[in-house]
Amino acid sequence: MLLCQISDPHIVEEGRLAYGRVDTVSMLERCVRGILALPRRPDAVVATGDLTDDASAAQYGLLAEILSPLPMPLYLAVGNHDDRDALRRAFPSHRHLHGEAGYVQYAVEDFELRLLVLDTLLPGEPGGALCARRLAWLDRTLAASDRPTVVAQHHPPFDSGLSFMDRMSLADPQAEAAVIGRHRQVERVIAGHHHRNAQARFAGTVASICPSTAHQLLLDLVPGAEVGFVFEPPAYHLHLWNGATLVTHTALVDEFPGWGARD
Repeated sequence: MLLCQISDPHIVEEGRLAYGRVDTVSMLERCVRGILALPRRPDAVVATGDLTDDASAAQYGLLAEILSPLPMPLYLAVGNHDDRDALRRAFPSHRHLHGEAGYVQYAVEDFELRLLVLDTLLPGEPGGALCARRLAWLDRTLAASDRPTVVAQHHPPFDSGLSFMDRMSLADPQAEAAVIGRHRQVERVIAGHHHRNAQARFAGTVASICPSTAHQLLLDLVPGAEVGFVFEPPAYHLHLWNGATLVTHTALVDEFPGWGARD
């Protein structure tokens, strides 16, 4: 199975630049074209949050339009820039978005690799959390099957060294680690939020952060550094399950010198 992960597109209204500088709309359009042009098309796409910038109906409508050319199943997670109800209204055919107890979390059982989508949203807050109810759902759902599983969420469960972002990451990641650690079939915890490519050991498995399809955050690992963003190439992740191992590749969205060249 080939799972494509995109993250943090921060879609704004057409004709507007996010933060006055970033054309997030055209960047996501190029990303979709890149996914469609892959030599092997993914079996599914998961988008790990911050789907829009202000969670307006217009932004979600444009998001749905941009993603509509993707022929494979699409699974959405909420980030701190999202709104659960607005997302559901924009994707009415995605019944799984109604999830558990109002949270946007659900299990996808249709593939060789099982996918669990978690809801780490704290409305009005940049950081995220998994409350007792959400963690109980995760524990219960993991216990229901020992099939190889990927857990997808917006907020990373580890500190990346990017001080500004780490201050608004997942609260109490140890609580999630206690659940994940009880279930050895979890192959990966995949996240977004930090707009960078990063990996760490977590709860006996690996946790990873996906780059943004738009702007990346400045790689400043000085303790206490403030946030900045840079126009590094937008990218996404391809998670390849070969039946025994999950291998993750970072794919750049845009063309570059030598792109497409073969010996």
